[in-house]
Amino acid sequence: MKRSFLGLALVLGLLASVPLAAHHSFSAEFDAAKPVTLKGWVTKIDWTNPHVWIYMNVKDEKSGAMTNWGFEMGPPHLLQGQGWTRNSLKIGDEVMVEGSMAKNGSKRMNARSVTMNGVKLGAGSSQNINQ
Repeated sequence: MKRSFLGLALVLGLLASVPLAAHHSFSAEFDAAKPVTLKGWVTKIDWTNPHVWIYMNVKDEKSGAMTNWGFEMGPPHLLQGQGWTRNSLKIGDEVMVEGSMAKNGSKRMNARSVTMNGVKLGAGSSQNINQ
């Protein structure tokens, strides 16, 4: 009995720590000193917890080459409070995103705002919440 209780406690402890390890603070991944504004076309939408991720193709003005960028937004419930719905964006929509670049130089950013069809909405950025 004592042995099975200890085993159960160990398993529950490990399971409880998984969500904590999976979440990160803004400053762990993004750099507030590297603001970026990008305009492009939506290619993929991941409306899931803990963060909504939107991907878009951005055309390089000099070369004309397309690059796919991902931008992290807040969780779905926070975005819904800011006027978003699961259907606010569709594949192919043109958007302008303002945010902060990833520290590792990858084509990822944390979004502060998204402008679509002339409407600017907050993106639930974690920049000022948990640096």
